[in-house]
Amino acid sequence: MEGADRERTEAGFKVRTPVDEARQILRDAVEGSGEADAAVPCGTETVDVDRADGRVLAAAVDSACDVPHYRRAAMDGYAVRAADTFGASDRSPEVLRIVEGTGADASVGPDAAARVHTGSALPEGADAVVMIERVTELESAGELEVEDAVAEGENVAPVGEDVEEGQHLYDAGHRLRPSDLGLLRSAGYGRVAVAKRPTVGVVPTGEELVAGDPGPGEVIETNGLTVSRLAQRWGARATYRDVVTDDPESLRVAIQRDLTKDVVVTTGGSSVGERDLLPEVIDDLGEVLVHGVGLKPGHPVCLGIVEDTPVLALPGYPVACIVNAVQFLRPTLRWLEGTTPDPHPTTRAVLERKIPSEPGTRTFARVRLEERDEERADRDEPTYTAIPTRASGSGVLSSVALADGWVVVDDDREGIPAGETVSVADWEPNA
Repeated sequence: MEGADRERTEAGFKVRTPVDEARQILRDAVEGSGEADAAVPCGTETVDVDRADGRVLAAAVDSACDVPHYRRAAMDGYAVRAADTFGASDRSPEVLRIVEGTGADASVGPDAAARVHTGSALPEGADAVVMIERVTELESAGELEVEDAVAEGENVAPVGEDVEEGQHLYDAGHRLRPSDLGLLRSAGYGRVAVAKRPTVGVVPTGEELVAGDPGPGEVIETNGLTVSRLAQRWGARATYRDVVTDDPESLRVAIQRDLTKDVVVTTGGSSVGERDLLPEVIDDLGEVLVHGVGLKPGHPVCLGIVEDTPVLALPGYPVACIVNAVQFLRPTLRWLEGTTPDPHPTTRAVLERKIPSEPGTRTFARVRLEERDEERADRDEPTYTAIPTRASGSGVLSSVALADGWVVVDDDREGIPAGETVSVADWEPNA
């Protein structure tokens, strides 16, 4: 082993950057890597509204029209002139003449009424609607008994009642939901400008990795699969690459190949061992921003930038890989869209056993959730118990897949005692 290599592999991580500081360093690099003054580093595109669910608006949106753009009936019934119903009651109904046509096809004059349905245009001359339940139709005479007086505008939706033309609807950076799509379409939009989906190249590394049927000393590749699917769930377009062996030139070529992506993610080879070559390769191609973070599991992460492209070298242990993907890849994808990470769904629970942690290290502990006995659960207390998983090693993937969530121990705490109420974060929600 060369002297420099021996120094690197024997030194270990004497200094670990705090998680928040590492994330800010990465954010500064990501947001500074796009076009000058670009609000959306990954760029924008225009898409059909019906294909925009989950996309992030690239610009503020104001309504292009009034909604509704006409006066419409808010109830099934008869459109009338309110003045013609003055004094009407059950005992003394007002009799009105039924005119031909409905909605916009009709015209209402003095002492007349026209049939309308909910949502139909108010006939010319009418200014109110009597509900169908408050009239009696005299079919033989073509007349109508009105049993309830209505005021001008009653049961009528005016122009712009829902949305007025020019009304502000959404700010740039808003992530569109299905209900938003309906409002956009009704407000006159067939297409909208959105942030492009960030692109991610996911490169699993390690000479021991195989696709299947592992022999002695071989391991089935799972990190690249997991990270690529997480990236897709977080709104990115991920390319899952074949395994690259632990060779400097092979790693260099793999990273350079994906510099056309918005982010390059590698798994494995990020620590300080003899075969952990990625930090040196990244530093040779560009710049290592952070190597070693106060995070457990997963401190040997390497964050760098090469030709304005963020390169995240995640640890090879599966749990450490997932933790770092959530802590660094997920926010990177949000920053590229011009937004910030939204909080994970959480469940309040009572911790069954103590979770230890080192000062200065942010610990992510996997837990199972169990409903508490009714006798133990007070109305003001959580209805769940959080049980730390017995298998806590960073290489035990089942401890994640079979857990219900994670409890975070902040950097400034030396663990969390049993009996404390904690928030269990769900990092893989179904929705």
